[in-house]
Amino acid sequence: MTLSDVGHHFFLGLQPTPRLQDRDKYLLDAVKPAGVILFKSNFLHEVDYETWLENQRLLVAEIREVVGRPNLLIATDHEGGRVCRTPNPITRFRSASQWPQHAGEIGTAMGRELASIGINMNFAPVLDIQTNPDNPVIGDRSFGASPQLVGESGLALMDGLHSQGVWACAKHFPGHGDTDVDSHYALPVVKRSLEGLLERELVPFAAAINHGVQMVMTSHILFPDIDPDRPATLSKMVTTDILRNRLGYNGVVVSDDIGMHAMDRFFDDADAAPRFLEAGNDILMICAHFTDTDRIIALAEAMQQALKDDDFCQNVHQPSKQRVMDLLQRTTMHDVVPLDEDQFGRHANIAGVFGDTTAEVM
Repeated sequence: MTLSDVGHHFFLGLQPTPRLQDRDKYLLDAVKPAGVILFKSNFLHEVDYETWLENQRLLVAEIREVVGRPNLLIATDHEGGRVCRTPNPITRFRSASQWPQHAGEIGTAMGRELASIGINMNFAPVLDIQTNPDNPVIGDRSFGASPQLVGESGLALMDGLHSQGVWACAKHFPGHGDTDVDSHYALPVVKRSLEGLLERELVPFAAAINHGVQMVMTSHILFPDIDPDRPATLSKMVTTDILRNRLGYNGVVVSDDIGMHAMDRFFDDADAAPRFLEAGNDILMICAHFTDTDRIIALAEAMQQALKDDDFCQNVHQPSKQRVMDLLQRTTMHDVVPLDEDQFGRHANIAGVFGDTTAEVM
């Protein structure tokens, strides 16, 4: 038995460089994760398109070769506005709050450009509803304050991405819009009952599930009226009882990055990894920005150890593995290819902006 027996339960971030480092190669080879996420530091910036695209081609080829899976998820956060990792001339779309009525066109343009750089999953749309003006992390990343508007726009963006062979991921379940703490740095606590969530926060997610979304990302938020002990990331009440049983979702569930400081005390014990699966989740994400990705080895070893328990293996691991493998089998692997100036020009016209938004530095 090797760590790759549980590798499909992990999404891994790389060291902050545009080519694989020895540590990356070791982890990717040992764990063979289901996916890799690219941040701004994994792209070459301030060089010409041809130069950074060739580096991107080599990076994607390296990742695929080292992981060795026939299909794997190569992802990024590409929401528009301040959450954009890629160099020019990849189109800089404004924040989602500024184009809810054009989400379908923009999703298609985003998908075309992401596919051209080897990416087959976009951690978007943001289905959080902007209900708290003091929210430090969502803000204009949300399509708006109306559950119906957020749902309709999110579905349109999802359809556009899917039309180009790029999976969408609905986030951040069950809703990050009413928080007043940034979960990158501390654990938000939201006093919201299940009835309240069903009336507002869960409306866009229910619509996405009914529309066939393939992946949902959970949030690092504590909802004490639902589960007073565990944040959504580790809560069976949130993932199994609400997302799967109440909303009928049968697809893949991925965590937000567990290196974020909201999770500092919850994953200190590696046995949290099998508990994560027992809660109804499928893929644990750990990135290099907030924590050392070497932590993945202990987490994977704990999952591997849990496989010795027949009940865990049959009732937790196998159904989760099947969900992940089914998604991977239907995932398109894209070659890295250049797009012409006319294509970028058309996308810039759709965006109504010519490179004047600020990319998030992560």
